[in-house]
Amino acid sequence: MTLSFDPAVVLALALAIGLFARAVWVLRGRGWRVGTVQQVAWYGGVALLALGMVSPIDALGHDLLSAHMVQHLLIADLAAPLLLIGLRTPVLVFFLPRPALVALARRTGLRRVFRFLRRPLVAVPIWIVTLYGWHVPAMFEGALADDLLHALQHQAFIGASLLVWWSVIEPKHARIRPDLWKGGYVIGARVAGMFLGMAFLLMLRTPLYAGGYGDRAAAFGLTPLVDQQIAGALMLAVDLALMLGTLGFFFYAADREDDRTARRAATVAG
Repeated sequence: MTLSFDPAVVLALALAIGLFARAVWVLRGRGWRVGTVQQVAWYGGVALLALGMVSPIDALGHDLLSAHMVQHLLIADLAAPLLLIGLRTPVLVFFLPRPALVALARRTGLRRVFRFLRRPLVAVPIWIVTLYGWHVPAMFEGALADDLLHALQHQAFIGASLLVWWSVIEPKHARIRPDLWKGGYVIGARVAGMFLGMAFLLMLRTPLYAGGYGDRAAAFGLTPLVDQQIAGALMLAVDLALMLGTLGFFFYAADREDDRTARRAATVAG
């Protein structure tokens, strides 16, 4: 198994590391220390992107649907929320060089479009259409056969995932606000995706992408149907983990916030 070397991917990953490190350095000079958790989240997200698109997983994804699914789960489902956690303010403000930030600030129309797209009732349908649209056999097999289409598929998954997670993590705020509705929002988004995993695992009795994969799974001791079922199981496992993890986090955070509010009230009253 060999590494996949796409210069554009490697350059993008290096740029992501460099811009974040620069922001941390600038903030340190202003007396602001970026927390360890935030830094680990960003570099962890970049590492997951690299694992999905540069490691042998990328090449293996042309032979096994399950490996291709691992790639998509790494770069979209897992990396995206970590990147947004790492990007939280004040890093968000200093992430881009000042000329780029000023130019972006002047694009009021672009900012309005982005605000609209990241609304929960808009972001989730975009995620669903993106997820199911790219899993239509003609689209999925087309991405397997064409590198440019494959790159577009990855960008669509990552972009749609970032839109969904933006309202949950709210990187414009320095702290993730413990709003319980966010847990339900994530559950709704993930349940929509779980139907695809359940179809792969339980409902389909023939390989959905036989035209793209043929019988290449046999070289790994698998039938195409078993390979497809493994892919479905992986999707379900990640969806469940994200739902439970997010729900648990927001219940815990909301409970701590209630405790802090009660202590402040007691201090004022006492």
